[in-house]
Amino acid sequence: IPVHAPTRTSPRLSAARRGRIEARATLREQVRRLGEPGPIRHRRRTDRPRRVILLIDVSGSMSAYADAFLRLAHRFVQAGGPVEVFTIGTRLTHITRALTVRDPDRALIAAGEVVPDWSGGTRLGEGLAAFLRAWGRRGPVRGAVVVIVSDGWERDQPEALGEQVRQLRTLAHRVIWVNPHRGKDGYAPVQQGMAAALPHCDDFLAGHSLATFHELSEVIGSA
Repeated sequence: IPVHAPTRTSPRLSAARRGRIEARATLREQVRRLGEPGPIRHRRRTDRPRRVILLIDVSGSMSAYADAFLRLAHRFVQAGGPVEVFTIGTRLTHITRALTVRDPDRALIAAGEVVPDWSGGTRLGEGLAAFLRAWGRRGPVRGAVVVIVSDGWERDQPEALGEQVRQLRTLAHRVIWVNPHRGKDGYAPVQQGMAAALPHCDDFLAGHSLATFHELSEVIGSA
């Protein structure tokens, strides 16, 4: 699956062949040449990679899909852009370091060793709250593309989940929710947790096949 990091325009100006004329640099060049004509210096804003954050539900209801999504997350980490990966079940676990292992099978084994709540319950709202406390307002969430991978089943109050996604949306550049069940015939987002979170998401994608993984990668890359 081709992975392309989304980009953002840097607030800083860098030297370039075209763009805004840099008067000071141009004058310094004239002085260095003792008044002889010299090149005009230009500066312009450049594009930089935008951070991607993946939050993957590893609860029991997502056990059939979690492995595939972790392999996709490994692909994003190995691509070398600014990427952070977390799992959410009954707690939040940061697994980016485990996914830096080049071999995907070994990387998943390393991730499994640090995830204590694999195939357990679901507390999405509580997990997102912990994520925002640790990584939110002053952390890397600001301006990032955040991908939540979950079927939306919530053990706690769904209103709390909706509120956390709303807060996340105020910080992130884009919030993408991926639900593997969305690709099934007759599916509707009627689960209380999913219904509460969906109004605060920019994209709602399926995630049940290789084709939908390609679509997700394209949406992230163009965000």
